[in-house]
Amino acid sequence: MLYTIVVVLVILWLLGFIGHIGGGLIHLLLVIALVVLIFNFISGRR
Repeated sequence: MLYTIVVVLVILWLLGFIGHIGGGLIHLLLVIALVVLIFNFISGRR
């Protein structure tokens, strides 16, 4: 589920670069998704 959200956010982020859609909001969501993904990856190894 988490990986699906990350993939969708990355696609929207790339579309934002092409069509200038979303502005700073999609960048903020992408950063939050990456932080959660890294946290999940690190905590899952224990």
